[in-house]
Amino acid sequence: MLEQFWATASTSYKVLVFSAMGLIAVGLILSIVGNTSGNQGLAIASLPVIGVGLVLHVAGLVVRGQKIRKTYKK
Repeated sequence: MLEQFWATASTSYKVLVFSAMGLIAVGLILSIVGNTSGNQGLAIASLPVIGVGLVLHVAGLVVRGQKIRKTYKK
């Protein structure tokens, strides 16, 4: 079951995972660009973007855990 989780995963889980990965990637790129160019405002602005990505990642873990828990009860 765990090997094929992605194939049977819900759409909400997939959206959460891709959104989280995208936001974390954008935040990291903003942070790197801000720090290498000396733009402190851009570097600081990247932190909430990374934070939202991490929150979405945790939400994805919760959704996945609930789905697994439901399948074990059956």
